[in-house]
Amino acid sequence: MIFNVWTEFAVSFLLIAYAGTKLSLYGDVIADKTGLSGNWIGLIMLATATSLPELITGVSSVTLAAAPNVAVGNVLGACVFNLMFLVVVDFLHRKESIYRRASQGHILSAGFGVIMIGLVGFNVLLGQRNGWAIGNVGIYAPVIVLMYLVAIRSIFLYEKQQLVEYAEDVTDRYAGLSLRHAVVGYGLALVVVVIAGVWMPFIATELASTMGWHTSFVGTLLVPVVTSMPEFSVTLGALWIGALDMAIANLLGSNLFNIVIVAIDDLLYQPGPLLSHVSVIHGASAMSAMIMTGLTIVGILYRSETRVLRTVGWISLGLFTIYLLNSMVLFLYEE
Repeated sequence: MIFNVWTEFAVSFLLIAYAGTKLSLYGDVIADKTGLSGNWIGLIMLATATSLPELITGVSSVTLAAAPNVAVGNVLGACVFNLMFLVVVDFLHRKESIYRRASQGHILSAGFGVIMIGLVGFNVLLGQRNGWAIGNVGIYAPVIVLMYLVAIRSIFLYEKQQLVEYAEDVTDRYAGLSLRHAVVGYGLALVVVVIAGVWMPFIATELASTMGWHTSFVGTLLVPVVTSMPEFSVTLGALWIGALDMAIANLLGSNLFNIVIVAIDDLLYQPGPLLSHVSVIHGASAMSAMIMTGLTIVGILYRSETRVLRTVGWISLGLFTIYLLNSMVLFLYEE
């Protein structure tokens, strides 16, 4: 029984990791072939593609699996996990600290991330006392969507003013791929991600039951490992071609879209406001994500050259520490 459920988890992991990578690749090809590469529309398309597993898993969790803790835990866990990726990027970027090279424009998206994550955390901590709703939808849901739109517009205007482009002209890399090939490949990868995403919350619930773990713990620590594979693949790919700002923007931008997924899940969750039906322990993940985002902002502003034992900077060490503390809290103090 235990072997079977872990096998299912591993299969789902591999499917989303592979299909998510292809989804990101073909999404970038489509953007390039249609002339969208290098602007914010291309970046939005890429961010949506890499966050699709979180979206599908969340929708499936609240509509089919009746697992709201998995839905919310997946989103907040993915935010924490994305910020953890910065530690890996810092370690792999051997030339110098990524915080010294990163554009200060990332501070804008990180700042909006703190606001949006904080809004979710605030409503999680209110728990059952939160009666502010429009029908079955929490009042925070439309606020999240509005904040996301404001964030995207603000980032777009800032980039336009500063003449900053995170994506480079990579047309030559896709010379051997036609637009038709890219569209078909994108569609096939999308189907695989949808199937694996629908499957994941059921596996998570079964895994929690088999191992005697709470769904909040599984949804926040294990499921995001699977659903965040596309972000990880795209980030490493961007780092490989020397596009450090693209790598960082992908992670911070994905966190913004991930919070929007909470609003989408809330709309589809029929029993009432989603954040009033989940464990209050998710507030710890929200606080962890906010602290980690704050550390990232400090790192980009301070631009320290120091590396601990020539591995990563102090900021990355702080990010890793908060991640470990969050994991420990979820495991030990789940109600």
